[in-house]
Amino acid sequence: MRPPLAAGLGFKPQHLDEALRCVSPGLWFEVHPENYMGDGGPHLAMLDAVADRHPLSLHGVSLSLAAAAPPDTGHLRRLRRLVDRVRPVLVSEHLAWSAWGGCYMPDLLPFPRSREALACIAANILRSQDALGCGISIENPAHYLVLDGHDWSETDFLAELVRRTGCGLLLDINNVHVSANNIGIDALAYLQAFPLHAVTEIHLAGHGVDEDSPANLLIDSHDAPVDEPVWELYRHVLSRGGPRPTLIERDGNLPSFDVLLQECARAGTMLAAQGQAA
Repeated sequence: MRPPLAAGLGFKPQHLDEALRCVSPGLWFEVHPENYMGDGGPHLAMLDAVADRHPLSLHGVSLSLAAAAPPDTGHLRRLRRLVDRVRPVLVSEHLAWSAWGGCYMPDLLPFPRSREALACIAANILRSQDALGCGISIENPAHYLVLDGHDWSETDFLAELVRRTGCGLLLDINNVHVSANNIGIDALAYLQAFPLHAVTEIHLAGHGVDEDSPANLLIDSHDAPVDEPVWELYRHVLSRGGPRPTLIERDGNLPSFDVLLQECARAGTMLAAQGQAA
């Protein structure tokens, strides 16, 4: 029996040796499954080694759940093989679309939260959960422009997806902070309305500033330490909803493993103050 999850890190191959040696209580690692969906090779062997030592989470970026088409069946089959192989404790995806007509976009794209979109996304989540044999959690997006045509607030839309599909939610607090800056929402009001009862995982990350944009857009770049306003929002979420497994996301400008572990420890201390995570 492994201890409950506490604070975790995104796994990077260059940190393999440190990850295998690390014995921090409750530590877990998250990966993008698309990097490990082949039939063999050194990357998959590396993931097997990590899975033998630590709990794993799979955080997908290409199911394209918000597209007006079902998820690719071949992709779902390959993902199911990986799920069966490493037995992740959590599986998650984004509330976005990235594929259409066989073409894949290198981004997670927005959509109007219409009634039609709700029905389509709910159906896609149900298809995915059936194909994978497990529940998945859906991440709130980062926003960079205001879209028209919404029938639902984002928090109500997510709550209704939970009600219709039984999925969980992944609350990315950096995305909330980025969106608040970029499109003028109130971050605290958004978190007050968020269905925290359905949250299975929290993401914390750093961001950058697009200094060429007139409004100094914040970019969800995952290439910097977690910013202090994001830590404060995290404290607010924990005080309202209690502890949840929390991931430090870092994908660019990677520091040493020890530096990442310090951020992880900060989240772990805040979780411990609220009681044991899930």
